[in-house]
Amino acid sequence: MSDELELEKDDLDEEIIEKIKKLKEELKICQKERAENLAGWQRAQADFINYRRRQEEQMAEWSKMFGEGLIRDLLPVLDALDASISKSGNGGEGDGFKMIKDQLMRVLSQHGLTEIKTTDEQFNHDFHEAVEAVEKEGLEEGKILEEVQKGYLLNGKVLRVAKVKVSK
Repeated sequence: MSDELELEKDDLDEEIIEKIKKLKEELKICQKERAENLAGWQRAQADFINYRRRQEEQMAEWSKMFGEGLIRDLLPVLDALDASISKSGNGGEGDGFKMIKDQLMRVLSQHGLTEIKTTDEQFNHDFHEAVEAVEKEGLEEGKILEEVQKGYLLNGKVLRVAKVKVSK
């Protein structure tokens, strides 16, 4: 009977050892799955953060594009105000147009619009379009003589080139 008891005890020890081995294998598998799941979650989190950043950048770009279209549509209004101011001279009506133009330019400049400088400037293909070349003695070639139509920059980017008369 004692031999039987020892056999049963050895069988129990082997069973326990087998169960422990199986549990260790299952634990390794679970730890591997956990690490994979954690890595996947971290990648998804990083992807989401990048997606959100790209969306914000795209929304800002769309906002600029829509603003650019609106400002581009307002440029003829600015031209009309300039024409009205120059036609009316130094009178009451001209002062009213000048005040309206100044107010409109303040609002548009808050959105990034600036006039391209032409007075006493050298002609630059990036900012100016020559509509006429005039021969004038004593002036260097390419000097801007007169502005025919104002040019504008929007956030540092050319929105409309200035049309000018230059010396040749």
